[in-house]
Amino acid sequence: MSVEALFNPRSIALVGATDKSGWSVSTLLNLRTHGFAGPVHLVNPRGGVVHGSPAFRSLTELPSPVDLAYVMVPTAAVLGVLEEGAKLGIGCYVILTAGFGEAGAEGARLEAEIAGFARENGLTILGPNGNGYINAAADVTPYGLPIPEPLLRGSVGVVLQSGALASSVLGFAQARNVGISLLTSMGNESVVTVTDVVDHLVDDPATRVIALFLETIRNPAEFSRVARRALVAGKPIVALKIGRSRLASHTAQAHTGALVGDDDVIDAAMRQLGVIRVRSLEDLIITSGLLAATGPLPGRRVGVVTPSGGASEIIADRAEDEGLELPPFSAATVERLAGIVPSFGTVQNPLDVTGYVLVDRTLLGRALETVAADPGIDLVMLLSEPPRIAPADPAPVLAMYETSSRRIAESPVPVVVVSNVLTDVTEFGRQVQRETGFPYVMGGIEHGLTALGAAVRWSEAHRRALAGGGPAGRAAVTGAPDGAHGVWAEHRAAALLAAAGLPVVPSETAADEAAAVAAAERFGYPVVLKAAAEGLGHKSDIGGVRLGLSGPEAVRQAYREVVAAARAHAPDAGVLIQPQRGGGIELLAGVVRDPAWGLTLAVGLGGVWVEVLRDAALRVLPVDADEVRRALSELRGAALLDGARGTEPADLDAVADVVARIAAFAESLGDDLESLEINPLLVTGSRVEALDALITWRPPPS
Repeated sequence: MSVEALFNPRSIALVGATDKSGWSVSTLLNLRTHGFAGPVHLVNPRGGVVHGSPAFRSLTELPSPVDLAYVMVPTAAVLGVLEEGAKLGIGCYVILTAGFGEAGAEGARLEAEIAGFARENGLTILGPNGNGYINAAADVTPYGLPIPEPLLRGSVGVVLQSGALASSVLGFAQARNVGISLLTSMGNESVVTVTDVVDHLVDDPATRVIALFLETIRNPAEFSRVARRALVAGKPIVALKIGRSRLASHTAQAHTGALVGDDDVIDAAMRQLGVIRVRSLEDLIITSGLLAATGPLPGRRVGVVTPSGGASEIIADRAEDEGLELPPFSAATVERLAGIVPSFGTVQNPLDVTGYVLVDRTLLGRALETVAADPGIDLVMLLSEPPRIAPADPAPVLAMYETSSRRIAESPVPVVVVSNVLTDVTEFGRQVQRETGFPYVMGGIEHGLTALGAAVRWSEAHRRALAGGGPAGRAAVTGAPDGAHGVWAEHRAAALLAAAGLPVVPSETAADEAAAVAAAERFGYPVVLKAAAEGLGHKSDIGGVRLGLSGPEAVRQAYREVVAAARAHAPDAGVLIQPQRGGGIELLAGVVRDPAWGLTLAVGLGGVWVEVLRDAALRVLPVDADEVRRALSELRGAALLDGARGTEPADLDAVADVVARIAAFAESLGDDLESLEINPLLVTGSRVEALDALITWRPPPS
């Protein structure tokens, strides 16, 4: 849905305007004081004088139709306003009125009624139960709460699924000198949705960054579409998504279900889509402000220039947390810095130019120029901030910051500025930034490094998207095999995987001791003997696995023990014989269906400890081998794959290829698949082989 007309009206009617309502007072005041140039008509069924101006009794009495009706009437009267407005050709509405879907069944019925009317008549509605919006770029502010002064105009578009937090977001953005292009309080999203607004902001020339506060993602497919558009367009999306409680998957049989919680899937989806997920309102605004100022950053090699040794150490620690590199300076840079930094300073990265900056006001700037010229640096982080208190004569201060601004503007690499701690930018500080061009300052080392790490990761995702490294295409759906229902244990699951060309350890079923020994003789000792029965999931939990059997008698005894244990759970249980595999690294590769996002891949350290270690990375399908490699690099145990302690390193290309093929095969099985798990997936050098498998099919619709 296009919302261009909604956010750019030339005339507005406040329907339900009354002196008794603080919302009505604030909305009119916002329009009058923040530059809206068009007519604003007041509508009250009693007419008379409202807010010191004549009021019309209805929309029909207006001298001409308006572009936008801002609706504040009681809940039961909202539909009547829409019906009257539609007859007059009014297409856009903001409904502040509450008491709809958020209030219970009757409210939900009323909301469905107005949504249906809007669809039938082509109306664009923001809300209900929302405060409206602030289009700062166009000076249109039909917004029901007081707007903190000054309203800073900039390039951050803010979309909120919480009206109550809007004032806090505005206030903090002002405190950090971050200007907005558009702020929207979504309300119940009965017609206009978050994704509609994001779609608009991707195309909006006034917006460089999109900041989201999300309580829910109503339509994952639409969210994915607009997020990919934004990533390719170079417009970062920074999102604070609340509701991180861990809810287990519906799939109880697969280990994977214990690894995949609702919030874990959202995290994975956002990472794949290039959406920057933050954990606080402060990080939402600070990160958005940084990217609005810098755009994409060229790399993660950071040169740090500070006047504080303590700050240097904090920055070094936090840079490591964020995956940022602080490479040593080149020999030429060290030589030049040695002639700049006082003899009692140490030339290294991070660079502490010492407190001598209070004596030599040019010291920090000259060090910045030198570090920025280092060929091994992608960007410079400068510890500085605008002044807080205006002196009697501000001219010297302005001159000093103008010189700093010029050095930063002329730098061959981006320079990002961060303050020591998170404090407000004062009115004098804003004046200095405005008059000298001093750049955006991230608030505090902690939030600043969080923002910088996120900005670097987004920049890498943006470059991959431009290079065509987007998500893999969906696998062709061939559908589930006949008779696919319930749980397929290893003997059937492995056969299906092998038939699809996936690498599976050889195996044979055996109906009695003699057949088990004969199979073992064909494979050669040692062998593994496992219970085999329909619906039998975790065999090791019931004593259904015997390893390292080295002769016929060991196979016979194992057969008796395993069958006795298994038949207590599955009367028709048999056994499966496989050659013993040794060494290597055991991984898990599982696919489980998330109710919102669909099939989701979990890849991580496997074996019997998978649920204890919980070392897995998630991806929403589809994925390609490159995405799987990135997932493997996120594991805490990633060093094991590199050959830790003299073990054979894994061929990561081979592992990624097999896991991507497993994921594609899971997709090909269609909507009947609930989960597919291979645990363990044994990796020995370049040999990758499934040793055990489990498939769970979705129950048929009731």
